[in-house]
Amino acid sequence: MTFKQKIHSQYQQLVQDKIDVFQDMISALTEDSKNDAKGSAGDKHETALSMMHIEQEKLTNKLKEALEQKAILDKIDASQITTKVALGSLVKTNTLTVYVSTALPKITVEGQNIFAISPQSPLGSQLMGNSVGFSFEVNNSKFTIENIA
Repeated sequence: MTFKQKIHSQYQQLVQDKIDVFQDMISALTEDSKNDAKGSAGDKHETALSMMHIEQEKLTNKLKEALEQKAILDKIDASQITTKVALGSLVKTNTLTVYVSTALPKITVEGQNIFAISPQSPLGSQLMGNSVGFSFEVNNSKFTIENIA
């Protein structure tokens, strides 16, 4: 497995874990609201159910976001190597290494910090379509593309 494939795999696992957690939390809330509906009455009961419903909506939105991230990662062929930055490129600049995919937390693979960024982010939009040697500036920081995998 290549370095880029390890990164891709780790991000897929991270997103899948998020999906599993949100699904479990939604299931637990659904179960709680069913149990609560059986034994309570009055305003207190209505407030509790309303709060559970709001929480369930929040979790459903987070789950939807995680599923969208998974769909983006599923589109990427981590074995593909390009000469220009595209979705799925692993880009090493003079200061950091980024995986152009979707905005996800920083991970460490083989001792290297990897930042997953969206192509629509300020840094991602500067990188897209460019090749090794390209220099640019984002938020007063200068970047030069050193390698694309």
